[in-house]
Amino acid sequence: MTRPTADDLDAADALAEFRAQFVDGDGVLAYLDGNSLGRPLKVTADHMREFIEHEWGGRLIRGWDERWLDLPTGLGDRLGAAVLGAAPGQTVVADSTSVLIYKLARAALAMRPNRSEIVIDRDNFPTDRYLVEGIAAETGTTIRWIDTDHDGGVTVDLLDEAVSDRTALVLVSHVAYRSGYLLDAPGVTQLIHDRGALLLLDVSHSVGSVPMQLDAWGVDFAAGCSYKYLNGGPGAPAFAYVRQGLVDDVAQPIWGWLGAADPFEMGQGYVPGPGVRRLLSGTPPILGMLPIADMLDLIERAGIDAIRTKSVALTELAITLSESVLRPLGATLASPRDPDRRGGHITVDHPNSRQAVTRLWRQGVIPDFRTPDGVRLGFSPLTTSFDEVERGIEALALALG
Repeated sequence: MTRPTADDLDAADALAEFRAQFVDGDGVLAYLDGNSLGRPLKVTADHMREFIEHEWGGRLIRGWDERWLDLPTGLGDRLGAAVLGAAPGQTVVADSTSVLIYKLARAALAMRPNRSEIVIDRDNFPTDRYLVEGIAAETGTTIRWIDTDHDGGVTVDLLDEAVSDRTALVLVSHVAYRSGYLLDAPGVTQLIHDRGALLLLDVSHSVGSVPMQLDAWGVDFAAGCSYKYLNGGPGAPAFAYVRQGLVDDVAQPIWGWLGAADPFEMGQGYVPGPGVRRLLSGTPPILGMLPIADMLDLIERAGIDAIRTKSVALTELAITLSESVLRPLGATLASPRDPDRRGGHITVDHPNSRQAVTRLWRQGVIPDFRTPDGVRLGFSPLTTSFDEVERGIEALALALG
């Protein structure tokens, strides 16, 4: 059976219309890093200008009472509905992913005061690992490390060996940042709960690309960034999710005025605010939320299931091309072949990866290098064409050869 070509796939692409709504990079021939920093939407520039001239410039401080104070939870509810599978009142936009993971992890430990271990894998994103090391140093908690396969990630079997009645918290990524391994979230959640522990899921590399059902899965906490598949821009604010049954018991450690029960009372002594607002600390990054809202408009129109369907097709094409043009050069696939266990990116290992990526960037072909010798190819379904994948991998073959 003849496989469809990149041209065939682009001709049949139900999401092709969305590509024209994004800013094209100057001199970029193939952008294979949308899983790290998404392209900006053209309309965002107009919306930012309108906000500065009319809402900020015109309403001034009145904007806080009229709209801005409700944006962290309002935008959080939209994220919950569009990409997280979360009912209203459980998601808030604030801070960075690092700060929110810290808040949620400390809150989880406080909910399990008689347990002394945090479980995390050695291949998790560095921030997650470093945060856990710092929290362990602060609290006297022990870290239980999991070792995963190079081309895989955390499995139910690995957690079955690691999680015990000493475990307070398990911190894992929904999609592994290097290999692209997609966690069996329902199975993992069930096992962790059966052991009496809590789960904190880092969804940075899946949100906006892989459908989630955080409520249905029973996930306790989740956090993620917004500058990858949500196209929020460099340093855009992150978001946090807390399961409804836990939200009123969250005692996060960074007490700030906007997380208080009555911020404008300016009273003596901190009393946490109601619901998920208690995760707030300082003034919300309103400007940083505007691009996220624009991208959610597109995701809501396209539908996360259609986005996932194209994402799988993009990675399938990338693997097929890698097998035909990269493997003869000594490259090996360091990602799952099973699409049900794969997120929106793949990694190909080759000894010359670092030099190849440097060369490709100068040519306007932009993948990522990931240590020790991986080229990470990331595809954002609303902006990446199949032809772009083909051109990028052909260029990579020349750079590796």
